[in-house]
Amino acid sequence: MIQRRKHVQAVRDLMRQFPVVAMIGARQVGKTTLARQVIPPGARPRPTVFDLENPGDLSGLSEPLLALESLKGPVVIDEVQRCPELFQVLRVLADRPKRPASFLVLGSASPALLRQSSESLAGRIAYYELKPFSLDEVGPRAVNRLWLRGGFPRALLADTDGQSLTWRLEFIRTYLERDLPQLGVRVPAATLQRFWAMLAHYHGQVWNGSEFARSFGVTDTTVRRYLDLLSSCFLVRQLPPWYENIGKRQVKAPKVYIADCGILHALLNLETAHMLETHPKVGASWEGFALGTITILLRARPEECYFWATHGGAELDLLFRRGTTKVGFEFKRTDAPFVTKSMRSALEDLRLDHLYIVHPGSRSYPLDRRVTALALTHARVELGGSV
Repeated sequence: MIQRRKHVQAVRDLMRQFPVVAMIGARQVGKTTLARQVIPPGARPRPTVFDLENPGDLSGLSEPLLALESLKGPVVIDEVQRCPELFQVLRVLADRPKRPASFLVLGSASPALLRQSSESLAGRIAYYELKPFSLDEVGPRAVNRLWLRGGFPRALLADTDGQSLTWRLEFIRTYLERDLPQLGVRVPAATLQRFWAMLAHYHGQVWNGSEFARSFGVTDTTVRRYLDLLSSCFLVRQLPPWYENIGKRQVKAPKVYIADCGILHALLNLETAHMLETHPKVGASWEGFALGTITILLRARPEECYFWATHGGAELDLLFRRGTTKVGFEFKRTDAPFVTKSMRSALEDLRLDHLYIVHPGSRSYPLDRRVTALALTHARVELGGSV
């Protein structure tokens, strides 16, 4: 079993500061398992747990104030998106003096879908997004397996690649047919399946709503709604563009990625490493995998991450901006990275403090005064104190 101690400590720290903590993330990412580590069943005071997928627990909260107001100590409410009216009650309970109970709520939808929580619990709730397993957690030796299978626990830890792919395909099917309708989504599952699969072929590219709209015979706003829906469920990542007043025409649409590389490979029906290595999307797949790894290592917030591109061809895969620091990242699936004209343009136009060319090789070394070839498996050490 892979331990997730950093996540456990982070959630515990938030629970000491806020009366309500919401752990959010895609389904099957390990929220329930982590909650058991944050608040073990044998803890004192003993935790109270409600699983809202259990009809008994759901009916037990039919009168939520009566059910919750007498409880003391930690209270865990799993699959909270099934009962959004709870947030009004949690506001009342969170405002009690001396905080007799603390609440850890687990949800498979983002704050955008759980807007009731932000409206009802402003200043009382902290969000913690739990992502799939990362390279920092599984270690460099598992890098290729993590890239192929993705970071969902059951997919990563399956006995064989075939079993892993089967799990991911079932995950996709059940998410579309069961989970999204439970969130109030009224788009037909077949439509979203087709959209999700089409999006996999555009992984790592700039969003072109008009092209998708023509393919589906709908408006640009409709396909944009599909994109935002999958993004809000942590299934798709949108990387926004960065603008500089540099006198060049710049791209203003986001880049889109399937959030988990294992789900990407399932949508492309890639079961083995050999199938992945020989597929046309192998470079884009590795770019998305490396980008996700780097942003996790940097502990980057969404508002700190961008890509940059001009209509003249200059581009940068990832611009990380924190305070006055600007660091660029290029992701190249090659064992001999080199500085290109486009990279030099990004260095000068964006006034980068440093540029890293992230590659799958085994060595990290300087290429220029402000440019480093960075082996992905060394990134945690190399970036530790430099960004």
